[in-house]
Amino acid sequence: MSVRHYAAVRQTVVGCYRGGSISAEPRINDRIRVPEVRLVGPSGEQVGIVPLAKALELAQEYDLDLVEVAANARPPVCKLMDYGKFKYESAMKAREARKNQAHTVIKEMKLRPKIDPHDYDTKKGHVVRFLKQGDKVKITIMFRGREQSRPELGYRLLQRLAEDVQDLGFVESNPKQDGRNMIMVLGPHKKKTEAMAEAREAQAARKAEAKANPGRSQNASDVEAPAEEPAEA
Repeated sequence: MSVRHYAAVRQTVVGCYRGGSISAEPRINDRIRVPEVRLVGPSGEQVGIVPLAKALELAQEYDLDLVEVAANARPPVCKLMDYGKFKYESAMKAREARKNQAHTVIKEMKLRPKIDPHDYDTKKGHVVRFLKQGDKVKITIMFRGREQSRPELGYRLLQRLAEDVQDLGFVESNPKQDGRNMIMVLGPHKKKTEAMAEAREAQAARKAEAKANPGRSQNASDVEAPAEEPAEA
């Protein structure tokens, strides 16, 4: 490749980045520069190969756009459509897809081998909430000092937790020692998309109930709370 040719190619590439001359938009109407096209009608019917001028004339008669849908075909495939409406519907579908897109999230919960029963219930409650949301949970047992010589304590605690939440999740990664810690990963039975859909349905049901009973929450707040008795010494 000559120096002049290289410089020309480089200038073209740089120009594409700067000016954005490469477009993802299809060519429509007068931007289509071919002698003939394979035409598809508004309802998807195959019209056949027609001159470009004839295709543009039909688009004008139908008050639609001539849109190039397969530029690499020979001849290119074009369709008669309302391009503005098509773009709007495509944008709405993409938005809905992003809305329903499930992102895999791994939550983490840390416990000590000799955890207090109350603290255990609190931690288990968080794990239950994560699993209901469709998230994975990484359980970490932290050993300190002499606890490192008793790994069975952590193993039994992890087994207990897995059994307590088995209706919502399963052991995706069995307990394993990692330095001073022991780690286990729980996976949810429900997929993230299912959990998101159920959450939206529950939210809609709560809104509907609040709308049907507007005075319920207010009446509940009007009930006077009983006075607290003084604590015994």
